[in-house]
Amino acid sequence: MRYASRKDSAWSVLRRAVLPLFAALTLANLPVASRAEDLYIICHPSVTLSPADLRDVFLGEKQFAGQVRLLPADNSAARATFLEKVLRMDYAKYLTAWTKKSFRDGVNPPTVSGSDAEALEYVRRAPGRCSYITSAPGPGVLVVATF
Repeated sequence: MRYASRKDSAWSVLRRAVLPLFAALTLANLPVASRAEDLYIICHPSVTLSPADLRDVFLGEKQFAGQVRLLPADNSAARATFLEKVLRMDYAKYLTAWTKKSFRDGVNPPTVSGSDAEALEYVRRAPGRCSYITSAPGPGVLVVATF
């Protein structure tokens, strides 16, 4: 066995000092989906809601805004972000709340759209409709809140 110390080669010094730094900088610049994802809560222009009403609308507690019947829709592409930022609950708790609401009060859960484009088209089609998207909505809808 050799126990004598030997000098590190230039490559091993470089590998121990520079490569971890390079790896950390590379990983820090990778995009993170949930880091800066904006969420727009949108409604048909016929709907007047405040951001404080959103939780009640999407949990079935508020069903009318004035004379207009509210028809919320989930967007499966943005649901995780919506549940985290707006309702502050996970998907299992959300499903449980709607199951109880359906049996207790006979209220149907929100319809589900598959993308931002579908959710946007759903809201534009008829009065009382609300949903959420992750891209800027453009004209034809009312942005109730941005998270």
